[in-house]
Amino acid sequence: VECVFFNEEYMTCMWGNTEVLTVNYSLYYWYENRSPMVECKHYLQDQGINVGCHFSKNESIQFQPFRVLLNASLDDGTLEFPSKRLELQDLVKPEAPVNLTIRNMSNNQLQLTWASPYPKAKCLEHSVKYKSNKDTDWTELPVHGNVFSLPSVDYEKYYTFYVRSKINKFCGSTLLWSEWSVPMVWGSNSTENGTVEEQLHWFWIHTVVIPIASSLILLVFVVLLVRMERVWVILMPRIPNPSKNFDELFITHNGNFQEWAGVPKDVMESFKPNYSENICYVSELPPKDSNEPLWESSNHSPPAMPGPPPAAPSEQYNPYKNSY
Repeated sequence: VECVFFNEEYMTCMWGNTEVLTVNYSLYYWYENRSPMVECKHYLQDQGINVGCHFSKNESIQFQPFRVLLNASLDDGTLEFPSKRLELQDLVKPEAPVNLTIRNMSNNQLQLTWASPYPKAKCLEHSVKYKSNKDTDWTELPVHGNVFSLPSVDYEKYYTFYVRSKINKFCGSTLLWSEWSVPMVWGSNSTENGTVEEQLHWFWIHTVVIPIASSLILLVFVVLLVRMERVWVILMPRIPNPSKNFDELFITHNGNFQEWAGVPKDVMESFKPNYSENICYVSELPPKDSNEPLWESSNHSPPAMPGPPPAAPSEQYNPYKNSY
Protein backbone atom coordinates (compact mmCIF):
# COMPACT_ATOMS: atom_id res chain seq x y z
CA VAL A 1 0.00 0.00 0.00
CA GLU A 2 1.40 3.39 -1.08
CA CYS A 3 -0.19 6.49 0.44
CA VAL A 4 0.31 10.15 -0.59
CA PHE A 5 -0.99 13.19 1.31
CA PHE A 6 -1.58 15.75 -1.48
CA ASN A 7 -0.92 19.31 -0.30
CA GLU A 8 -2.49 18.37 3.09
CA GLU A 9 -5.90 18.54 1.41
CA TYR A 10 -6.67 14.86 0.74
CA MET A 11 -4.89 11.50 0.76
CA THR A 12 -5.00 8.43 -1.46
CA CYS A 13 -3.72 4.93 -0.70
CA MET A 14 -3.20 2.70 -3.76
CA TRP A 15 -2.40 -1.03 -3.86
CA GLY A 16 -2.53 -2.16 -7.46
CA ASN A 17 -4.33 -2.21 -10.80
CA THR A 18 -6.49 -4.53 -12.86
CA GLU A 19 -3.44 -6.12 -14.52
CA VAL A 20 -2.24 -7.75 -11.29
CA LEU A 21 -5.45 -7.92 -9.23
CA THR A 22 -7.86 -10.79 -9.77
CA VAL A 23 -10.01 -10.35 -6.66
CA ASN A 24 -11.37 -7.40 -4.70
CA TYR A 25 -9.48 -6.06 -1.69
CA SER A 26 -10.86 -4.18 1.28
CA LEU A 27 -8.83 -1.57 3.19
CA TYR A 28 -9.14 -0.89 6.92
CA TYR A 29 -7.35 1.88 8.82
CA TRP A 30 -6.97 3.36 12.30
CA TYR A 31 -4.76 5.66 14.35
CA GLU A 32 -2.81 3.92 17.08
CA ASN A 33 -4.31 4.42 20.53
CA ARG A 34 -6.87 6.91 19.14
CA SER A 35 -9.59 5.23 17.08
CA PRO A 36 -11.02 1.82 16.26
CA MET A 37 -10.36 0.11 12.95
CA VAL A 38 -12.79 1.22 10.20
CA GLU A 39 -13.19 0.34 6.54
CA CYS A 40 -12.46 2.74 3.68
CA LYS A 41 -15.45 4.97 2.93
CA HIS A 42 -14.48 5.98 -0.66
CA TYR A 43 -12.89 3.26 -2.79
CA LEU A 44 -11.11 4.05 -6.04
CA GLN A 45 -11.99 1.47 -8.68
CA ASP A 46 -10.68 0.36 -12.03
CA GLN A 47 -13.10 -1.70 -14.11
CA GLY A 48 -15.10 -2.64 -11.01
CA ILE A 49 -12.08 -3.71 -8.92
CA ASN A 50 -10.93 -1.78 -5.85
CA VAL A 51 -7.45 -0.35 -6.50
CA GLY A 52 -7.28 2.42 -3.89
CA CYS A 53 -8.95 4.47 -1.18
CA HIS A 54 -9.62 8.21 -0.95
CA PHE A 55 -9.34 10.04 2.42
CA SER A 56 -10.72 13.52 3.02
CA LYS A 57 -8.79 16.14 4.99
CA ASN A 58 -10.86 15.47 8.11
CA GLU A 59 -9.83 11.82 8.05
CA SER A 60 -6.10 12.63 7.92
CA ILE A 61 -4.17 13.51 11.09
CA GLN A 62 -0.47 14.34 10.94
CA PHE A 63 2.10 13.38 13.57
CA GLN A 64 -0.02 10.40 14.61
CA PRO A 65 0.94 6.79 13.73
CA PHE A 66 -1.41 5.65 10.98
CA ARG A 67 -2.03 1.95 10.18
CA VAL A 68 -3.64 0.35 7.12
CA LEU A 69 -4.70 -3.29 6.62
CA LEU A 70 -5.75 -5.12 3.43
CA ASN A 71 -8.11 -8.09 3.20
CA ALA A 72 -8.69 -10.15 0.05
CA SER A 73 -12.07 -11.78 -0.47
CA LEU A 74 -11.62 -15.35 -1.76
CA ASP A 75 -14.13 -18.09 -2.57
CA ASP A 76 -13.14 -20.14 0.48
CA GLY A 77 -12.64 -17.27 2.92
CA THR A 78 -10.71 -14.06 3.56
CA LEU A 79 -6.97 -13.51 3.15
CA GLU A 80 -5.58 -10.90 5.54
CA PHE A 81 -2.24 -9.14 4.97
CA PRO A 82 -0.09 -7.68 7.73
CA SER A 83 -0.85 -4.07 8.61
CA LYS A 84 1.46 -1.22 7.61
CA ARG A 85 2.47 1.68 9.85
CA LEU A 86 2.71 5.15 8.23
CA GLU A 87 3.58 8.71 9.32
CA LEU A 88 1.42 11.17 7.37
CA GLN A 89 3.84 14.11 7.79
CA ASP A 90 6.33 12.07 5.74
CA LEU A 91 3.80 11.48 2.95
CA VAL A 92 2.98 15.10 2.05
CA LYS A 93 3.31 16.04 -1.64
CA PRO A 94 2.91 19.81 -2.23
CA GLU A 95 1.28 21.30 -5.26
CA ALA A 96 3.52 22.74 -7.98
CA PRO A 97 4.62 26.38 -7.61
CA VAL A 98 2.61 29.03 -9.45
CA ASN A 99 2.94 32.67 -10.62
CA LEU A 100 6.52 32.43 -11.87
CA THR A 101 7.91 35.91 -12.55
CA ILE A 102 11.23 37.06 -14.03
CA ARG A 103 12.76 40.49 -13.46
CA ASN A 104 15.80 41.99 -15.18
CA MET A 105 18.39 43.06 -12.64
CA SER A 106 21.61 45.01 -13.21
CA ASN A 107 24.72 43.47 -14.78
CA ASN A 108 22.82 40.97 -16.97
CA GLN A 109 21.27 39.29 -13.93
CA LEU A 110 17.83 37.66 -13.82
CA GLN A 111 15.69 37.16 -10.73
CA LEU A 112 13.04 34.42 -10.71
CA THR A 113 10.29 34.43 -8.08
CA TRP A 114 7.21 32.26 -7.52
CA ALA A 115 4.44 31.40 -5.06
CA SER A 116 3.27 28.08 -3.61
CA PRO A 117 -0.30 26.88 -2.95
CA TYR A 118 0.97 24.83 0.02
CA PRO A 119 -0.41 26.39 3.24
CA LYS A 120 2.89 26.13 5.18
CA ALA A 121 5.39 27.91 2.94
CA LYS A 122 8.13 27.79 5.62
CA CYS A 123 8.09 23.99 5.46
CA LEU A 124 9.13 23.95 1.80
CA GLU A 125 12.38 23.73 -0.08
CA HIS A 126 12.58 24.19 -3.83
CA SER A 127 14.51 23.17 -6.90
CA VAL A 128 14.96 25.20 -10.09
CA LYS A 129 15.98 23.78 -13.43
CA TYR A 130 16.75 25.81 -16.52
CA LYS A 131 18.54 25.80 -19.85
CA SER A 132 18.93 28.06 -22.86
CA ASN A 133 18.04 27.24 -26.43
CA LYS A 134 21.76 26.57 -27.06
CA ASP A 135 22.15 24.08 -24.18
CA THR A 136 21.58 20.34 -24.46
CA ASP A 137 21.31 19.50 -20.72
CA TRP A 138 19.25 21.01 -17.93
CA THR A 139 20.89 22.70 -14.96
CA GLU A 140 19.13 21.98 -11.63
CA LEU A 141 19.92 23.87 -8.42
CA PRO A 142 18.41 23.72 -4.88
CA VAL A 143 16.84 26.92 -3.55
CA HIS A 144 15.82 27.93 -0.03
CA GLY A 145 13.05 30.49 -0.17
CA ASN A 146 11.12 31.56 -3.25
CA VAL A 147 13.80 33.63 -5.06
CA PHE A 148 16.35 32.39 -7.57
CA SER A 149 19.01 34.57 -9.22
CA LEU A 150 20.82 33.77 -12.44
CA PRO A 151 24.01 35.87 -12.32
CA SER A 152 24.79 36.06 -16.04
CA VAL A 153 22.60 35.69 -19.12
CA ASP A 154 23.17 36.03 -22.83
CA TYR A 155 20.65 38.37 -24.46
CA GLU A 156 21.07 36.54 -27.76
CA LYS A 157 19.54 33.40 -26.19
CA TYR A 158 16.25 32.58 -24.58
CA TYR A 159 15.86 30.59 -21.39
CA THR A 160 13.26 28.19 -19.98
CA PHE A 161 12.75 27.80 -16.23
CA TYR A 162 10.89 25.21 -14.09
CA VAL A 163 10.38 25.08 -10.30
CA ARG A 164 9.25 22.27 -7.97
CA SER A 165 8.90 21.93 -4.18
CA LYS A 166 9.00 19.40 -1.34
CA ILE A 167 8.73 19.33 2.46
CA ASN A 168 12.01 20.25 4.14
CA LYS A 169 13.68 18.33 6.96
CA PHE A 170 12.19 20.57 9.66
CA CYS A 171 8.60 19.57 8.84
CA GLY A 172 8.95 15.95 7.69
CA SER A 173 11.09 13.26 6.17
CA THR A 174 9.92 12.77 2.60
CA LEU A 175 11.29 12.29 -0.86
CA LEU A 176 8.06 13.31 -2.56
CA TRP A 177 8.56 16.29 -4.83
CA SER A 178 5.74 18.29 -6.33
CA GLU A 179 5.19 18.30 -10.06
CA TRP A 180 7.22 20.77 -12.10
CA SER A 181 5.62 24.16 -12.51
CA VAL A 182 4.39 25.59 -15.77
CA PRO A 183 7.49 26.75 -17.71
CA MET A 184 8.62 30.35 -17.71
CA VAL A 185 10.30 31.55 -20.92
CA TRP A 186 12.58 34.60 -21.17
CA GLY A 187 14.83 35.90 -23.93
CA SER A 188 15.16 37.68 -27.25
CA ASN A 189 13.58 34.91 -29.33
CA SER A 190 10.59 34.30 -27.08
CA THR A 191 7.39 35.79 -28.43
CA GLU A 192 6.41 37.12 -25.04
CA ASN A 193 8.19 36.92 -21.70
CA GLY A 194 5.95 34.76 -19.54
CA THR A 195 4.45 31.36 -19.15
CA VAL A 196 3.19 29.20 -21.98
CA GLU A 197 -0.40 30.03 -21.05
CA GLU A 198 0.39 33.74 -21.19
CA GLN A 199 2.06 33.35 -24.57
CA LEU A 200 -0.98 31.50 -25.94
CA HIS A 201 -3.22 34.15 -24.41
CA TRP A 202 -1.38 36.99 -26.15
CA PHE A 203 -1.18 34.97 -29.38
CA TRP A 204 -4.97 34.69 -29.53
CA ILE A 205 -5.37 38.38 -28.70
CA HIS A 206 -2.96 39.55 -31.42
CA THR A 207 -3.99 37.12 -34.16
CA VAL A 208 -7.72 36.65 -33.57
CA VAL A 209 -9.34 39.13 -31.19
CA ILE A 210 -7.71 42.35 -32.43
CA PRO A 211 -8.27 41.69 -36.18
CA ILE A 212 -11.92 40.70 -35.62
CA ALA A 213 -12.57 43.70 -33.38
CA SER A 214 -10.91 46.05 -35.89
CA SER A 215 -12.99 44.62 -38.74
CA LEU A 216 -16.23 45.05 -36.78
CA ILE A 217 -15.38 48.65 -35.87
CA LEU A 218 -14.54 49.43 -39.50
CA LEU A 219 -17.80 47.84 -40.67
CA VAL A 220 -19.85 49.87 -38.20
CA PHE A 221 -18.03 53.03 -39.25
CA VAL A 222 -18.79 52.39 -42.93
CA VAL A 223 -22.47 51.75 -42.20
CA LEU A 224 -22.69 54.99 -40.26
CA LEU A 225 -21.09 56.91 -43.12
CA VAL A 226 -23.52 55.43 -45.65
CA ARG A 227 -26.70 55.78 -43.61
CA MET A 228 -26.10 59.04 -41.75
CA GLU A 229 -25.78 62.04 -44.05
CA ARG A 230 -24.96 64.30 -41.14
CA VAL A 231 -21.83 62.32 -40.32
CA TRP A 232 -20.87 62.31 -43.99
CA VAL A 233 -21.28 66.10 -44.24
CA ILE A 234 -19.17 66.62 -41.11
CA LEU A 235 -16.36 64.37 -42.29
CA MET A 236 -16.52 65.38 -46.00
CA PRO A 237 -17.91 68.96 -46.20
CA ARG A 238 -19.21 70.07 -49.60
CA ILE A 239 -17.82 73.09 -51.44
CA PRO A 240 -20.46 75.88 -51.24
CA ASN A 241 -22.04 77.18 -54.52
CA PRO A 242 -22.88 80.90 -54.15
CA SER A 243 -24.82 81.11 -57.44
CA LYS A 244 -27.89 79.55 -55.84
CA ASN A 245 -28.11 82.48 -53.43
CA PHE A 246 -28.78 84.90 -56.34
CA ASP A 247 -31.47 82.89 -58.11
CA GLU A 248 -34.19 85.04 -56.58
CA LEU A 249 -32.45 88.27 -57.73
CA PHE A 250 -32.49 87.35 -61.41
CA ILE A 251 -35.55 85.10 -61.63
CA THR A 252 -38.05 86.79 -59.32
CA HIS A 253 -36.89 90.45 -59.37
CA ASN A 254 -35.42 90.53 -62.92
CA GLY A 255 -32.12 91.90 -61.68
CA ASN A 256 -33.66 94.72 -59.62
CA PHE A 257 -31.23 94.88 -56.75
CA GLN A 258 -33.33 97.44 -54.86
CA GLU A 259 -36.33 95.13 -54.71
CA TRP A 260 -34.23 92.04 -53.97
CA ALA A 261 -32.29 93.72 -51.17
CA GLY A 262 -35.39 95.48 -49.82
CA VAL A 263 -33.80 98.97 -49.93
CA PRO A 264 -36.40 101.82 -49.48
CA LYS A 265 -36.97 104.08 -52.48
CA ASP A 266 -36.02 107.26 -50.64
CA VAL A 267 -32.66 105.77 -49.75
CA MET A 268 -31.97 104.99 -53.39
CA GLU A 269 -33.00 108.55 -54.40
CA SER A 270 -30.50 109.98 -51.93
CA PHE A 271 -27.66 108.47 -53.94
CA LYS A 272 -28.68 110.31 -57.19
CA PRO A 273 -26.78 113.63 -57.97
CA ASN A 274 -28.80 116.85 -57.36
CA TYR A 275 -26.62 119.32 -59.28
CA SER A 276 -26.19 120.38 -63.01
CA GLU A 277 -23.35 121.88 -65.11
CA ASN A 278 -23.55 124.74 -67.62
CA ILE A 279 -22.02 124.33 -71.06
CA CYS A 280 -19.12 126.76 -71.82
CA TYR A 281 -18.39 127.46 -75.56
CA VAL A 282 -14.79 128.37 -76.56
CA SER A 283 -13.43 129.76 -79.88
CA GLU A 284 -9.96 130.89 -81.06
CA LEU A 285 -9.09 134.57 -81.81
CA PRO A 286 -7.57 135.42 -85.24
CA PRO A 287 -3.92 136.54 -85.46
CA LYS A 288 -3.33 140.32 -84.98
CA ASP A 289 -1.22 140.82 -88.20
CA SER A 290 -3.80 139.50 -90.59
CA ASN A 291 -7.09 141.06 -91.63
CA GLU A 292 -8.32 137.96 -93.30
CA PRO A 293 -10.03 135.10 -91.62
CA LEU A 294 -7.93 132.08 -90.96
CA TRP A 295 -9.70 129.90 -93.39
CA GLU A 296 -9.08 132.17 -96.39
CA SER A 297 -5.36 131.31 -96.46
CA SER A 298 -6.16 127.76 -96.96
CA ASN A 299 -7.94 125.81 -99.57
CA HIS A 300 -9.74 123.82 -96.94
CA SER A 301 -12.95 124.63 -95.25
CA PRO A 302 -12.72 125.96 -91.73
CA PRO A 303 -13.00 123.35 -89.08
CA ALA A 304 -16.21 122.97 -87.23
CA MET A 305 -16.05 125.04 -84.08
CA PRO A 306 -18.33 124.76 -81.16
CA GLY A 307 -20.59 127.77 -80.92
CA PRO A 308 -23.95 128.98 -79.96
CA PRO A 309 -27.03 127.55 -81.57
CA PRO A 310 -27.66 128.69 -85.16
CA ALA A 311 -29.25 132.16 -85.52
CA ALA A 312 -32.60 132.90 -87.03
CA PRO A 313 -32.80 132.70 -90.84
CA SER A 314 -33.05 136.51 -91.13
CA GLU A 315 -29.57 137.06 -89.66
CA GLN A 316 -26.28 136.52 -91.41
CA TYR A 317 -23.58 134.71 -89.50
CA ASN A 318 -20.49 136.83 -88.61
CA PRO A 319 -17.54 134.88 -87.16
CA TYR A 320 -16.12 137.93 -85.37
CA LYS A 321 -19.30 138.63 -83.54
CA ASN A 322 -19.63 137.53 -79.98
CA SER A 323 -16.04 136.28 -79.86
CA TYR A 324 -13.91 136.41 -76.77
